Formats: sequence, C-alpha cells, structure tokens
Amino acid sequence: MKTVGASEFKARCLRLIRQMNQDREPVTITNRGRPVAILSPLPEQTQTSSIIGAMRGTVLAYEDPFMPGCRAV
Repeated sequence: MKTVGASEFKARCLRLIRQMNQDREPVTITNRGRPVAILSPLPEQTQTSSIIGAMRGTVLAYEDPFMPGCRAV
C-alpha cells in the first residue's frame, strides 16, 4: 500500500487517482505522519440485469381489486 502526505496528495491528486485505478493499489493519505484517509479503488463491477421487467410473465392470475363485487383475500 502506498503512503503519501496530504500536501503531496493535494498537489498530485489526479495523477495518484489514475495510477491507483491502473494498479488497483490503495493509497494511504497521512497528515504529519499519521494516517487520516485511505483512497481505494471501487470493486470490479459485475454485469447485473435490471430489476425493471424482471418479473414479466410470472403473474398467473389477476383480479382487479377495484372491480365491483371483488372481495379482499
């Protein structure tokens, strides 16, 4: 894990973020030698399907609850 001081991080923030994204290694940011933050890459995203429409075609029966004469179950 890399360690950089807060002032160096401030001066080279974008470069450190790009490098961290490439090598996937977290960066510890220190203030006067004490760790104050850890910058880490996001976990790899997996392909997930949308939940919108995921249940399409699974309803077997439907009764209109607003239809006159319909009773609650």
